[in-house]
Amino acid sequence: MKVGDRVRIRESVIVYHHPEHKKEPFDLKGMEGEIMDIVTNWQGRPVSANLPILVKFEKRFKAHFRDQEVEVMEIDSL
Repeated sequence: MKVGDRVRIRESVIVYHHPEHKKEPFDLKGMEGEIMDIVTNWQGRPVSANLPILVKFEKRFKAHFRDQEVEVMEIDSL
């Protein structure tokens, strides 16, 4: 996985900060987005983040995930 890859959420992940479902549980399983960052350092210091993969979805929505919660989508060649 690398920054810019299209990914799909393959496990059930419940969030409470989705813009269309504020303060309500919302399952992200099956949603697709783009990897914006893989957190390996913070302020120039190495870190071991629990949820290192930052994924951006539509409408300014972002969330952090573990690597086993996302899968890279294969681009079909024409």
